[in-house]
Amino acid sequence: MALGNYTTVTDHLELQVPLFITFFLVYLITLMGNIGMILVIQIDPQLHTPMYFFLSNLSFLDVCYSSTIAPNMLDNFLVESKAISYSWCITQYSFFVVFVTTEIFLLAVMAYDHYVAICNPLLYMVTMTKRVCITLVVGLYFSSLINSLINTSSLQRLYFCDSNVINNFYCDLTSLLKLSCHDVSVNERLLFTCGNLFERSTFLIIIISYILIVIAVLRIHSVQGRHKAFSTCASHLTFVSILYGTVIFTYLQPSSGNSVEWEKMVAVFYTLVIPMMNRLIYSLRNKEVKDALRRTIHQKIIPRCM
Repeated sequence: MALGNYTTVTDHLELQVPLFITFFLVYLITLMGNIGMILVIQIDPQLHTPMYFFLSNLSFLDVCYSSTIAPNMLDNFLVESKAISYSWCITQYSFFVVFVTTEIFLLAVMAYDHYVAICNPLLYMVTMTKRVCITLVVGLYFSSLINSLINTSSLQRLYFCDSNVINNFYCDLTSLLKLSCHDVSVNERLLFTCGNLFERSTFLIIIISYILIVIAVLRIHSVQGRHKAFSTCASHLTFVSILYGTVIFTYLQPSSGNSVEWEKMVAVFYTLVIPMMNRLIYSLRNKEVKDALRRTIHQKIIPRCM
């Protein structure tokens, strides 16, 4: 991808059509899965709980941050001129940071929500009220917006002089820093510091929450009760492992140790595949979601089609 003049998404022209079809299907499944999840949660009264309120916000974030990348990337597979303006590049990056940072924060909030639901079930609806849930989500977006403004402002102090080709599928910060002929040490330290701060603080919340959850579950004498408690957390833990592992690989280790092609593969996985997998993980591993989907189909969709 290029800043202003041209871009090269792939050097193999014969692969552009197969890649377009593949990524288009992935993006389509992502949109349908996440929007479907939001609608099911909104329609089914039994899912009007704090846990599914956060899950619907997670689906919304997956739609948003994949949509900041996928349309432009798909367009580049079909057009000859693959240019992107500097202002749109910065805009794409800033929105991407907002949505991804919010998702990382939200995963920590969801871990705390699971802790309250399992360890203090009698106080759950008193603690996690609708007002508290909405306040938490608004606070997450505000914090993520501040993080995005800081990183975007530090990027705008740079200037680019030689190559204008971004060797990636989207305007990723690490790819932009490689093009700058300005000293980028401040940007790299800022990226590493903010990344470590958010990663470690949210990951610490998740770890502490699940340690307390495990202790509480082990005290449950019923095997069925233990299984139900663990199944409540299984989808969240699976998604946390995938997302955090990818973020750590992408941003929190020295870039010199990775090949450019490998970094691009990870970028595609991070921006397109994970949002699609998120819905599959929660849909296939969550009995309440599957039951709600069946009820929605039988009560809302089938009668209208008859």
